Amino acid sequence: MQHGATTGSRHYGNSSTIHIENFALPVTESPKPKPDALPLGFQYSGTTCGIKDSGKPDIALITSDVPAVAAGVYTQNIVRAASIDWNRQVTPTDHLKAIIINSGNANACTGDQGSRNNQQMAYQTANALNDNPGNICIMSTGIIGQQLPMKCIEKGIVQASERLGSTVADFESASEAILTTDKGTKTAFRSFEYQGETVRLAGMAKGAGMIGPNMATMLGIVTTDMTLTPPVAQEILKRVADKSFNCISVEGHTSTNDALVLLANGLSPSPVKHWQAIQLFTDALTELCIELATQIPADGEGASHLVEICVSGAACDQDADIVARAVAMSNLVKTAIAGADPNWGRITSATGLTSVQFPIKQLCVAINTVSIFESGQPVEFDAASLSKSMAENFRTCLDIKIGGGPGLATHWTSDLTTDYVKFNSEYST
Repeated sequence: MQHGATTGSRHYGNSSTIHIENFALPVTESPKPKPDALPLGFQYSGTTCGIKDSGKPDIALITSDVPAVAAGVYTQNIVRAASIDWNRQVTPTDHLKAIIINSGNANACTGDQGSRNNQQMAYQTANALNDNPGNICIMSTGIIGQQLPMKCIEKGIVQASERLGSTVADFESASEAILTTDKGTKTAFRSFEYQGETVRLAGMAKGAGMIGPNMATMLGIVTTDMTLTPPVAQEILKRVADKSFNCISVEGHTSTNDALVLLANGLSPSPVKHWQAIQLFTDALTELCIELATQIPADGEGASHLVEICVSGAACDQDADIVARAVAMSNLVKTAIAGADPNWGRITSATGLTSVQFPIKQLCVAINTVSIFESGQPVEFDAASLSKSMAENFRTCLDIKIGGGPGLATHWTSDLTTDYVKFNSEYST
């Protein structure tokens, strides 16, 4: 994903910087949020307008009670949806009012008519909220190459605006309406205290297929009552995305519609302009986005395993990231894990597919903490026992050390099964 954000650290007095840790969080189902988990001053709704033949919800609306700071990172695919071009014009900003999301139709590769339809969505949403079209973000997801059914969407926007609410049920309604091939909703929540006051974050995402390391057919929306400026919000979101949504894949296909948007309305009473509060927020946002992002390959179409690839010992984080991505993108590795086969040859060979140089004699590999390759050569291990561990656990962890350097990276992917092939061969029919 990309946007016009800087990639360096911003200084906040006393030479302190925003620091992004290399998080590797456990992937568990999020508990049902408490009523006070949602940020102050946001409303949510989801409804059905008829885009999907299934009759499932297909329009979601998220609004802020006051003009909000908004930042966004978007697909790097040059073939992109009309919504992406629109959002790049309206973010970052300090006066966003709402995000309107339709699912079931990507509005991508739809030409000038698709752009006009996207603009019409902004005007219809602004009209329903008595606001300005330039204060509206738009997200679309679904099948590529079909024009939006605008009469259905206009009806859905009106319905969604009439059903807005600030309860957990309203949040869940919106998170359901953004789904396409997902098995279920993907949500995450965080909060932190600063000087006796609470700042809250709530996130929702969708995605299960067409997932590549530069975002995927995925949408992510995070709302927070934190106080931020547009430049700071944009910088933090870009760096957090690089540690979360840009570290996941299913089959490596970067979508036309990827979008991650952060809304910060500043309604928390916490005095959050100090750099320490900015760091607390960055940590919370990083954790939340990793939790959301890892739910996507865990829900990969046909997936029987979530694969976590942790690379250490590289000369720098960038080298570690390149190697982790190479292993994650290897179909030979992915199919071996699908078959619970501890085939270390596929893993070790995948580490050498990039331009990253490392001493082979320092290469070490472990699967689910069982060492299978050390100091550049295989070691004895109980293959049957390890295979059983892989088969019985949804999560498979690959720990790869390529040297003695400080570089670290973590990437998450799904395995590759025959169910994935079957699903995607029949998707549009």
